[in-house]
Amino acid sequence: MKDNFIRFDWAMKRLLRDKSNYVVLEGFLSTLLEEDLRISRFLESESNQIDETDKFNRADILVEDSKGRLLVIKIQNYRELYYYHQMLYGASDILSRYTDEETDYNKICKIYSINIVYFSMIKSKDYAYHGEIIFRGLHDSDNFLKLSARQQEIFTGKDAKDIFPEYYVLCVNDFDKVAKTPLDEWIKFLKTGEIDKEATAKGLPEARERLRIDTLPDAEKRAYYRDMEALRYQRSVIKTGWDEGHTEGFKEGKAKGRAEGEKMKAKEVAKRMKEMGLSVKDIIQCTGLTHGEIEEL
Repeated sequence: MKDNFIRFDWAMKRLLRDKSNYVVLEGFLSTLLEEDLRISRFLESESNQIDETDKFNRADILVEDSKGRLLVIKIQNYRELYYYHQMLYGASDILSRYTDEETDYNKICKIYSINIVYFSMIKSKDYAYHGEIIFRGLHDSDNFLKLSARQQEIFTGKDAKDIFPEYYVLCVNDFDKVAKTPLDEWIKFLKTGEIDKEATAKGLPEARERLRIDTLPDAEKRAYYRDMEALRYQRSVIKTGWDEGHTEGFKEGKAKGRAEGEKMKAKEVAKRMKEMGLSVKDIIQCTGLTHGEIEEL
């Protein structure tokens, strides 16, 4: 019998905010960033509303790494076309919203923007991408902007890029491999909602126990199924629109190509007639071209 686990994006919106379930989310973040991380708390903001109308399931989290440094991690689940812009403004929003709210935020060393994309991206050959901001010399491409000794002491980094946000994009729909690494195991869960019995990636054993649909209270279970049905309907609408647009575009493209081909053939004929000394009036009657088009030949 197939196990029924709660989808990660829905769990993050409701269950993983509970301190008793932090271990699951800590496992995911530690696996992705390859660092032993501990969640201090979820940061309160408009993006953390537990409202079923909030379809983006965003979470801002204050995290401590193995060196005791504070990090802010923003996780966003995408089903929209403007994901790049959301990535940009999401990270900027963290800076403006939190850095001056409390004293401990002044100790924040890094911001990570983790973006889980639930649709196939054009020209996506991998399923996990990492991006960072670097400052490279215009005249010496091997020279990177460094932090001063004092800045390195304060910000715990060497390069200027170390204090700027880093971005991760996980294209879960593009994962079609056998899960061989801990990150693979997590990506498979993000895509399918399934956890292999052999999966040992940090956080997944706990997810297997704590994210079971049959453990949800009746009201939560109904809410879960309602949201999943809404997502299936949304995917159906998007796919139908894409299919119809593709078919219509193909027809329009075919008709346009035929018309352009006929125009090129008419111009070729007109050119030969012009070389034979025929009048422009006769050429227009034979080819259907305009006086201006014939003059340009």
